[in-house]
Amino acid sequence: MTTVFKLLRAPEWAAFERDGSFAGSPDDLRDGFIHMSTAEQLEGTRAKYFADEPGVVLLGLDADALAAEIRWEESRGGMLFPHLYRPLQLTEVTRIE
Repeated sequence: MTTVFKLLRAPEWAAFERDGSFAGSPDDLRDGFIHMSTAEQLEGTRAKYFADEPGVVLLGLDADALAAEIRWEESRGGMLFPHLYRPLQLTEVTRIE
């Protein structure tokens, strides 16, 4: 299984847990897709966007199961990042930290 990751702020995670679906953070909603990262990209994402956020939750997702719905698009530093163009379902989360 190839894992991709989504970082959520504590209130975003609480709403996702409650609703069972996550349409995205304000940045995701602005851009029209859910931003995710690979394992290699994760620390850079955490440092750039979540460094001062308390209670950040790390979600792991099976990229193979989502393969038909993930677009790998160029972003920060020319790297290809996984983007999901639909809401994420709680049942798709394979890891929570």
